[in-house]
Amino acid sequence: MDQATDSGFGLKLPAFVTVMRESQRLRLATLVRLRWLSVAGQTAACVFVAWGLWWPFPIGACLALIAVSVALNLYLSTQYAASQRLSSTAAAAVLTFDILQPSGLMYLTGGIHNPFMVFLVVPAIIASATQPPLTVVALSVLAVLTTTILAFFHMPLPWPTGDFFWLPPSYVGGLWFAIVTTLVFSAIYIYRVAAEARALADALSATELVLQREQHISALDGLAAAAAHELGTPLATIALVAKDMDRSVGKSSAMREDVDLLVEQSERCRAILRRLSSLSSSSESHLARLPLLSLIDEVAEPHRNFGIALEVEAVERDGPEPVARRNAGIVYGLGNIVENAVDFAGSTVIIRTGWDEEVVRISILDDGPGFSPEVLARIGDPYMSDREPTDRRGGGLGLGLFIAKTLLERSGATIAFSNRGGNVGGASVTITWPLDVYLSSRSPSRD
Repeated sequence: MDQATDSGFGLKLPAFVTVMRESQRLRLATLVRLRWLSVAGQTAACVFVAWGLWWPFPIGACLALIAVSVALNLYLSTQYAASQRLSSTAAAAVLTFDILQPSGLMYLTGGIHNPFMVFLVVPAIIASATQPPLTVVALSVLAVLTTTILAFFHMPLPWPTGDFFWLPPSYVGGLWFAIVTTLVFSAIYIYRVAAEARALADALSATELVLQREQHISALDGLAAAAAHELGTPLATIALVAKDMDRSVGKSSAMREDVDLLVEQSERCRAILRRLSSLSSSSESHLARLPLLSLIDEVAEPHRNFGIALEVEAVERDGPEPVARRNAGIVYGLGNIVENAVDFAGSTVIIRTGWDEEVVRISILDDGPGFSPEVLARIGDPYMSDREPTDRRGGGLGLGLFIAKTLLERSGATIAFSNRGGNVGGASVTITWPLDVYLSSRSPSRD
């Protein structure tokens, strides 16, 4: 399976991921609300220091900078809808303002000596959680640059009349280093966490879409029968009218040929509907409930005749063969793992199944290169790389395997990935269900 282009059921992943990324862009209303909070905090701090403590500092210039922030908020709120989602460029422009405006306030109120200096890192951290790497780097560099400038150039920190507060240069250097390292570490950490969370959310959504499509395909026979039932009554009326016309129109009439055609086609439609009506009942026995070995045959059949021998072995038969309702998630999940085994196998893939009074077990073994230690440690993560960095046929150990693993685990299975021992080599994937869980497994809903 090509994890970059197709989920296995016709779901084109680049378009899907594009839609998901669109929904994850910053909402303008979110930034506006955060700026209102910032305006309130800035105003309260300035008013308290100027007229609460009566410490001298350029209060007029500070209030003017705050007024600029208020004006920008009012402009954005009136010109754009609250649901507006910002492009990367627009978000970068707004967050740039959110760095420069507090920097101006810091310049007027002590620069790096001001304890509120740490707020300069906030816009860069917001960007690291939502924006592409280039925007994150640009905003982080801007925050570091303004922090560096404010370490050297600034007005005195507000302090009681006649006094000046100055920190030793070595301590100022320590403050600068602490702010910069906090910004860099936080940006990298949050970017990585957010990227993994986005990948996981996208992969889970893709899993739901794949499952919905499989369930839809499985239900087509029932829909056909329902449609046949609904169409039966009007078609019977048409057939009755056609037969009445057949009796009333003479053999020499100019309408004779048209009436005969109408009777013939109405009978043909009734025959088609009879076949549709019987589709669900005729296929219920092998579609609705599947013996375990029939399930294995259904999973294996699409992957035969690709130059790889696909062998099915039934071992450990202790008790009657398990028969469970057809679960779309199990069928898809097993099929994906078998497909990956066929992609990487040298010559043979073995599907080994067995059951006893406690568990149902399915093992999928291949004689390929096996899992590297790096892949084995991360296997099942969405969008991970290939099993081995080679140009082999397969490449689908990313999103497709994540979907398969998720669907199988939802059915109550536990999955173990390992490498085969001995001289054979290759990979081994073992899926195990408690017997009662397997017998009661149903396709999970989307709720």
